[in-house]
Amino acid sequence: MTATLLTTATYNFSAYMIYLPVVLILTVTVSQFLFRNSKTFMMDIFHQKEDIAMATNSLFKIGFYLLNIGFALCIIELYRIETVESLVVSLSEKIGKFSIYLGIMMFLNLLLFLKGRKHASHKTYP
Repeated sequence: MTATLLTTATYNFSAYMIYLPVVLILTVTVSQFLFRNSKTFMMDIFHQKEDIAMATNSLFKIGFYLLNIGFALCIIELYRIETVESLVVSLSEKIGKFSIYLGIMMFLNLLLFLKGRKHASHKTYP
């Protein structure tokens, strides 16, 4: 009984130690890609006013980090993992679902950038 609990605790700990770096690296990678490429959109939205465009881009990036890392931490719960197979299955499911969520968030951000760009192109400033 004690050996089983110890094994389960070890597998669960291992799962957390794999899950956390993977979702953090995924979040940082997607964020860097998205916000490096969104600078063009921001410059268009803010009519080439670089200071406002870059400040807004940085704020979006911080919000993206907070939202996605917060979500990753909220869904971190992994149940009793008793075998290597269940460890792999649990991690695949958690990381897969998080990846889908992250992809949706990336596309929602892209839609926001496109909508802002479209709105900015219809406005004229003196």
